[in-house]
Amino acid sequence: MPGRNVYKTYVKGGFYHVYNRGVEKRKIFLDTQDYKVFLKNLKTYLSEPEDPSKLKFTLQGTTFKGIPRQSKNYYQEVDLVCYCLMPNHFHFLVKQSDKSSLQIFMKSLTVKYSMYFNKKYDRVGQLFQGRYKAALINDDKYLLHLSRYIHLNPSEDTDNLVGAYSSYANYLGLKKTKWLKSDTILNFFNKEVALEFKKINNYKDFVENYKKDSREILEDLTLED
Repeated sequence: MPGRNVYKTYVKGGFYHVYNRGVEKRKIFLDTQDYKVFLKNLKTYLSEPEDPSKLKFTLQGTTFKGIPRQSKNYYQEVDLVCYCLMPNHFHFLVKQSDKSSLQIFMKSLTVKYSMYFNKKYDRVGQLFQGRYKAALINDDKYLLHLSRYIHLNPSEDTDNLVGAYSSYANYLGLKKTKWLKSDTILNFFNKEVALEFKKINNYKDFVENYKKDSREILEDLTLED
């Protein structure tokens, strides 16, 4: 079993379980638009940026090359391996390229969404419960079980998992999201990771039919406290 993880241990090339919830456990997604805005922000930050010289924009009837203002981008700095958005919290499994990549990315993402949320709902103040938590994952087995834990987070009823605001549909081949690095996990099922996974046929079988509870295996890495 893993020893107690020390949060915010930033290492180059490290994998992390990133988690945060609404302040006082309040809902941070109140309708479909909220989920879509959060996902759009992820897409903007994580997609490969287009070449500005090949883009055009129109201002007061005149067409110009390039774009007037570049959005922040963390392509090749942060890889999002899997995610799940719940009404009052979110879970990410991410890999950072440098020691500071995750910190900068998460600050940009949460501040941007908080500004949108507060403006839409005419509120002020903090939206999230302090800074995010980040648990370093340093074992392939825990990496796999963490992806399972995240994808099972929406419901104990596996029939509803595909329709959730998560990356699970991508893992089943039902969606293709370019800014999601699902191969990081799926490639494990093309080789023998460990003896305990030898009889597992595919990722869906692992998530929905594996006999052990991933929460018990992961212990502190689930960040539920």
